[in-house]
Amino acid sequence: MENRDVFMQKIAGRLGREPRQIPQPLEFAGHAPLTSRYAGQIQQHPCDSFIEYATTVMQAHCEVAPLAKIPQLAERICNQYGGGPLLISGDARLANVGITAHLQNTFPAYCWDSAGGEENLRRAAQASIGVVYAEYGLCETGGVVLFSSPLQGRAISLLPTTTVFVIYKSRLLYGVTQLAHVLRQRVQEGETLPSCINLIAGPSSTADIELIKVVGVHGPLNAVYLIIEDC
Repeated sequence: MENRDVFMQKIAGRLGREPRQIPQPLEFAGHAPLTSRYAGQIQQHPCDSFIEYATTVMQAHCEVAPLAKIPQLAERICNQYGGGPLLISGDARLANVGITAHLQNTFPAYCWDSAGGEENLRRAAQASIGVVYAEYGLCETGGVVLFSSPLQGRAISLLPTTTVFVIYKSRLLYGVTQLAHVLRQRVQEGETLPSCINLIAGPSSTADIELIKVVGVHGPLNAVYLIIEDC
């Protein structure tokens, strides 16, 4: 900004102080952020708490299996929800657990391509099922956290009728407060976070009219949480 220092000097003078380049920290006035409403219960059984809330409140379908059985379980789930065509995230972690190759060998499937552009969106609109990798799960809300990236576009979990979220059991957090803490730690360690972080709680739904919950108003009709048992 041209003449910025002169401008800031003038503003500071009117305020009766010297110009400040670094803001002063605000005094803490209030209570610490809520750690968890159900911290004790969730700490004892985080996966059970996550599944209970996701199933009963969010109306999501949850499955838990060891790593060796995950590809076959993913196949069964896709068959249960009508089969292909599938749109699979290009995230390498799905390929590493064997899901990508297994589903591509079983169903008509397209893997999200970072250079795909409009073709990715066309495939997303045509897909019956989208398969994505979830960074974290939130036990208090039964939701999952997605990081958008060139290999995992937002459309994968938005346009298909069914979305399969693959998540490690060890990545289940108590709630949003813990998520914020983890993300802050990652930033402090020098990691660059994605431009878009999505918190998704089950399938598309609304209760705007007379508090009656209706599923499938916009976005996916079905949400499936495929939990990898790693702890």
